[in-house]
Amino acid sequence: MNDLTHDEMNLICIYSGDNDTREGVIRALTTMRAALEPDEMELLALTDSAVAKLTAMTDAEYAELELFPDFGEDGADGE
Repeated sequence: MNDLTHDEMNLICIYSGDNDTREGVIRALTTMRAALEPDEMELLALTDSAVAKLTAMTDAEYAELELFPDFGEDGADGE
């Protein structure tokens, strides 16, 4: 299962730096989510989606992800 969007992958990459486990990334994203302001609805939705997908995957599936951020123009539309 790897139906993560480009934006979800980038978000996971950002928060996987000090968190090398799936559970660590989920905790980091959940902590970040709690600090979001009301006007950050797009980031809130992206975070919720990423956390849901991380929760649904196994540790083995997470280990297979290539966690390299791609902030280039290609795919930057969330696909």
